Amino acid sequence: MSYAVAYWCVLIVAVLPYVWTSVAKSSAGTRYDNRNPRAWQSQQDNARSQWAHAAQLNGFEAFPLIAAGVLMAQIAGVAASTVSTLALVILAARIAHGLAYISGKAGLRSGVWFVGVGCTLALMVLAALRVG
Repeated sequence: MSYAVAYWCVLIVAVLPYVWTSVAKSSAGTRYDNRNPRAWQSQQDNARSQWAHAAQLNGFEAFPLIAAGVLMAQIAGVAASTVSTLALVILAARIAHGLAYISGKAGLRSGVWFVGVGCTLALMVLAALRVG
């Protein structure tokens, strides 16, 4: 396995928040207002729209750590197979996180969030151990 697999995972993780926001907009039940999208979203009372919006925000919050973890591990020379495997697990966890969030499954959402964060931190720790 090459680092390319991990890079593709980073790219997909970067795009996921836009998927979740499209779900938020399409689930609202009222016409989306592109002139003032934040005010429009704050007025939505549809749970699915709110959860999808929250999944979007969480995706943007998680992305920098994931990208940093993959890049740190690659630069430090962690085996490509290890980096790519962890990146694939992170990707699966981020997809599951968004789907669980949108479907209102809080326990599952938290569980897969911890899996993703754990793998992200593992990449950083492996990088630090490799160079330290």
